[in-house]
Amino acid sequence: MEPCPSWAGILVGMRVPLRTRLFAALTLLIACAGSAGGYAGLRLGGWLGAGAGMLASMTMVCLGARITISLCRLHTQDFLKQIVGDGRAEASADAVLWGIMLYEAAAFPLAAGGVSAVERESRRTVAYRCAAIDDLPLSVRLAAAETLEVVDQGQDREQVRAAVRALAEVVRECRAGHLDVRDEQPS
Repeated sequence: MEPCPSWAGILVGMRVPLRTRLFAALTLLIACAGSAGGYAGLRLGGWLGAGAGMLASMTMVCLGARITISLCRLHTQDFLKQIVGDGRAEASADAVLWGIMLYEAAAFPLAAGGVSAVERESRRTVAYRCAAIDDLPLSVRLAAAETLEVVDQGQDREQVRAAVRALAEVVRECRAGHLDVRDEQPS
């Protein structure tokens, strides 16, 4: 293999992003269409026809590119919405988890008398309202109900933590990108 000239070294190692290459190809396509339209217009109608032909062909290519780009964008958005969804269920599940964790912190404060009865009751109300959201997946709703029941009993802190951990796992499993790599090592 022959060595490249010194001026070509920059171009050989350069990686042009796909988006830039597509815009360059589109620009070249518009220029070629304009030239072809101008030539056809010149042959059919003289210099005035050349301008009109060039303008018409470039307009048609730009319109076709715009329609294609719009359809591709709509197709991509529809595909992503089918895979990921709109995110409401995930956001609602996270809100339930946070609400119940705040209620747990109020039910089992670090310092005696650290949480007033009013604050505990308001956190309980928030946790129950979050658990009643309509967008929640059924698995999260059931796990939240079990966790709230354990926190309401308020007898064993370790039992409450185990219930919150179970709820957190259910919330994590309802996320769109959740993947189990192995049985003992979830992603």
